[in-house]
Amino acid sequence: MMMNRRWTLAGMGALGLSACAGGGGAPAGAQYRAVPNAGFDAWLDGFRGRAAANGLSQATIDRAFRAAGYLPEVIERDRNQTEFRRSLEDYLSLTASDEKVATGRQMLSRHNGVLSQIESRYGVEKEIVVAIWGIESQYGARRGDVPVVSAVATLAYDGRRRELFEKQLIAALKILQAGDVSPEGMVGSWAGAMGHTQFIPTSYLAFAVDFTGDGRRDIWSDDPTDALASAAAYLDRNGWRFGQPWVVEALPGTSGGTVIQPQSPGPQFRTYPNFGTIKTYNNSTSYALAVGYLANRIAGGGPLQTPFGPDANGLTRADRQELQRRLTRAGYDTGGDDGVLGPKSQAAISGYQRDNGLAVTGIGTIALLQRLR
Repeated sequence: MMMNRRWTLAGMGALGLSACAGGGGAPAGAQYRAVPNAGFDAWLDGFRGRAAANGLSQATIDRAFRAAGYLPEVIERDRNQTEFRRSLEDYLSLTASDEKVATGRQMLSRHNGVLSQIESRYGVEKEIVVAIWGIESQYGARRGDVPVVSAVATLAYDGRRRELFEKQLIAALKILQAGDVSPEGMVGSWAGAMGHTQFIPTSYLAFAVDFTGDGRRDIWSDDPTDALASAAAYLDRNGWRFGQPWVVEALPGTSGGTVIQPQSPGPQFRTYPNFGTIKTYNNSTSYALAVGYLANRIAGGGPLQTPFGPDANGLTRADRQELQRRLTRAGYDTGGDDGVLGPKSQAAISGYQRDNGLAVTGIGTIALLQRLR
């Protein structure tokens, strides 16, 4: 039976960006600080007994909860997960950008020795492992800094998915009891995904490996070796077939697999059994396409040949990039010109509209682009 590495949170599993799109920590400027909460303290007292019943020692429980506390920011993130769904074109622009491809190729070269050893042991192509690393944590740059015990305890206390998060909390305590990491070192995303490849605690227990042989399955440290090996071990255990394709753009000369077209107009893709194995890592077609496409690019492949069509407002990606550049030159910072009109670009558009007596919509249009030209 295939086992998902992480749960699918509302708004997380399809095209909404999260830890799996490049970082597991807080958004820029966010702070996660424990605050007094009598209800949480009472719930934690009750949970201690359930933890002991699951084989956790009193010493482990006391040590884990010594500095744990209620994190209101975690509940806020959980309650306010965006329902905004990005187009596949935008998603690939963010997760498999030219910059991310270039960095991925650098990482493949820098860690080629250990990646080759991982590939040999688990039978998973190193380009796939590097692509997962890039999408999950921006090659380790955004592993998350939220205390995992506090985060999953807060979510368990909240009660919406108590059984799920109590299970994660028990698993986190078992990781601590095994000595793989200290409570202070066990950090990750606001929802408990950890390390370079963003494993939730239960998946860590099931799949993490000590590839370095130092006696610890360390997915948190600056050395990514154990985390990369753990991702490969996960895919191997879930049916990866070495030497077989995963996904290619459906063009003349390609054959086999199942043809899909997630966005029309736009490219079609041929997907193969390994594509399904990637989906066990995150059950999202767009995520699996991003991993497969990024892996192909890291391996030396070129960009997609079939263009996506204009968006709902008539703008092509080139138009959106031009709009971002012109807004920034006019003093309204969009944060870059990736062609993705996300929150910062929307704020810039709104600012320009407000200052120029236009209806404030935050929406990029052909008319707005023409006005800026």
